[in-house]
Amino acid sequence: MHFTSEQHLDDGVLEREFTLGEIPGILWTPVSAPAPAPLILLGHPPLGLRTMYPRLAGRARHAVADGFAAATIELPGSGDRPRWAAAEQARADLRRVTESGEPVSDEIIDALVLPLVEKSVPEWQAALDALLSLPEIGGPVGYSGGVISIGIRLALVEPRISAAVLFAGSLVPAAMFEEARRVTVPLHVLLQWDDEGNDRQAALDLFDAFGSKEKTLHANMGGHSGVPQFAGDAAARFFARHLR
Repeated sequence: MHFTSEQHLDDGVLEREFTLGEIPGILWTPVSAPAPAPLILLGHPPLGLRTMYPRLAGRARHAVADGFAAATIELPGSGDRPRWAAAEQARADLRRVTESGEPVSDEIIDALVLPLVEKSVPEWQAALDALLSLPEIGGPVGYSGGVISIGIRLALVEPRISAAVLFAGSLVPAAMFEEARRVTVPLHVLLQWDDEGNDRQAALDLFDAFGSKEKTLHANMGGHSGVPQFAGDAAARFFARHLR
């Protein structure tokens, strides 16, 4: 891990950009803390860190205010990373059927999501290795938001993740339902009831499939971008219970 820049934000947050090989990322930590901070990994859609920065920085500031460190990395094929022809073709296919009003086929969902999961999860794990080697970061670790299938896979295969907040707002391949049945960490799932890009029944079926003994569904009226502040507060309380 190589830090490329740092700045002190005005609310006691140290923000540092880093690279891990070819992968860019950002780490937010308290400027001063009495002990190593637990870590929250901030997931995001594949729109590029520059595009997502305002939302990520806002989430990170809240996490640091609650006593956590927060970090994110650029997803494969996004931002300044090399273009990924297969992913761009899958996105084009999704746009085509969406604009025509056709149903999104399982083949398109699989082509769009499964390669992203296969590529990005090992990168998240490599980032976690590097982050946990820093003296200012301890454990345990949580995962929050982003592409829900990435969160499912990480929660299943990464034993250092103790709890996850997942956002039911993206297409989910059928294969991920089988993985969800083997997830056992505590989960807090956010669902926007009127999400225009999400199949509500599929989101409910996925929640039902999760094997975790402790799982909470927090559903709110409104579209994809209308998550109310109190839903974020509930997620923060969830992490406070499980990452302290």
